[in-house]
Amino acid sequence: MSYWRLHYHLIWSTSERQPTLTPEREKIFYGVLYQKAKELGLTIHAAGNTEDHVHVVLSVPPTRAIADCVRHIKGASAYAINQMPESDGPFKWQEGYGALTIGERSLPAVMKYATHQKEHHQQNSTLNIYEKTNED
Repeated sequence: MSYWRLHYHLIWSTSERQPTLTPEREKIFYGVLYQKAKELGLTIHAAGNTEDHVHVVLSVPPTRAIADCVRHIKGASAYAINQMPESDGPFKWQEGYGALTIGERSLPAVMKYATHQKEHHQQNSTLNIYEKTNED
């Protein structure tokens, strides 16, 4: 096995940034996130969310493309959420995502930021660079 340290901070939103990631849907999302990560050989370091977007800090082996990893996680999680018997309407992720590389020294700070998403948004202490999901 080759030596690698490829860390990423991924951000993606619900469709039209609607507050549709309810606590019940969060549970499904995290279950799928960790299951897909295991299947794809990814290491999840931290994850957090609000009702309209998620942050995932992970390491991806050089044999995997980031776009494929995000596609698998978003697709599988939306499918699982939509299969919930008590679902209150269709769930969909917005197209696109933000992806930032993280150096080894920055990893703990980014992990803390991702994990504390709800607090950052409640206290208005978000960092713009860590919230971008498109070119705007």
